[in-house]
Amino acid sequence: MLTFEEARARLLAAVETLPSERVSLERTLGRVLAEPLVASAPIPAFPYSAMDGYAFATHDFVGAAPFRFAVRGESRTGRPAEPLVPGTACVISTGAEVPTAADAVVPRELVERDGDFITTNERPRAGQHIRRAGEDLAAGALALAPGSRLGPAALGLAASLDATELVVFRRPRVTILCTGDELRAPGSAAVPGKIPESVSPPLAALASLAAADVRRAPPVGDEPDATRAAIAQALTDTDLLLTVGGVSVGDHDWVRPALEAEGVTLDFWKVSIKPGKPLAFGRRAGGAWVLGLPGNPASAVITFSLFGMPLLRALQGDREPLPKLAALPLATALSHKPGRLEFVRARLELRGERLVVVPQENQASGALTSLAWADALALVPGDVERLPEGALVSVLRVQDL
Repeated sequence: MLTFEEARARLLAAVETLPSERVSLERTLGRVLAEPLVASAPIPAFPYSAMDGYAFATHDFVGAAPFRFAVRGESRTGRPAEPLVPGTACVISTGAEVPTAADAVVPRELVERDGDFITTNERPRAGQHIRRAGEDLAAGALALAPGSRLGPAALGLAASLDATELVVFRRPRVTILCTGDELRAPGSAAVPGKIPESVSPPLAALASLAAADVRRAPPVGDEPDATRAAIAQALTDTDLLLTVGGVSVGDHDWVRPALEAEGVTLDFWKVSIKPGKPLAFGRRAGGAWVLGLPGNPASAVITFSLFGMPLLRALQGDREPLPKLAALPLATALSHKPGRLEFVRARLELRGERLVVVPQENQASGALTSLAWADALALVPGDVERLPEGALVSVLRVQDL
């Protein structure tokens, strides 16, 4: 079996980025930038006030306080400022352009006004409460690099640069195929020996979070010819095929031979992790990548989180396809059977001023309850039998997938 690190490195090394496309800005949330976004003009485009108050030229502050100035003019947002009259003060609003010749702003609360005159004890320094032109970005500077995942703030930055379209990598097309005689559609009549198919909804939701276009193929039973036919159909017009179940070595596990019969070359099919040891990865020559997930619901969702989400990120050229880990203390001691790296479902709780890891009680491969109640996965090394309370563990937060 491959280690977790080996398997994920081989998976990411095999990925080729998808083509790019130009789309409207409002459709780019969660997408990955394919071309650099460069500032065509400085941000801010002009010097502006960071406070409501009065604009001055600092060289006009002569002698000792208090300082008295006549008020001439006003600079408001949305209109160009008139030049500062020498030796006077100009009323200015937050965000308004700083008048030519002014080089400081004194907040309104530090000024006393009497008609057309003001008095202040404040001797401002040059640049005080002024945001310089180009302070955020100079013209020609790189605003967003290729490979950047576009969140809400990135869209705001692009809009501030007058961008209405961005060049991003195409959305991966994902097909989900669940296998197993035991499956029935959620909401359908209960039948002895059958269970609701509960894996494709979370897989589809996760893939959508990674900006994929998802389709769910009809589930197929444990029959070799039907499995091969379903896989042949699912491999068409898709970038990533996710199979669920049937990838192990049981008497009714037909997915692996069906994949191979349809021209899929498997790179690996076992990984030393818990849950999720039966995990296959490969590609059809010149076609779709394939990730064969275990059939147990929690195992399938966790392995897709660990391998499928980085794969989808990498297909889109994401320069950081792997989620970041944090080191946090265990709230209680944790026992572990040595052998495989275990991803323990856990909750993060704030106790006092410390964020701690609280493992869920039920870690069974089929238990969606503990997965639904978890907001993190704690990594327990394979050579560890017991971790004491307070021991630091690496943690993957679900929100960071």
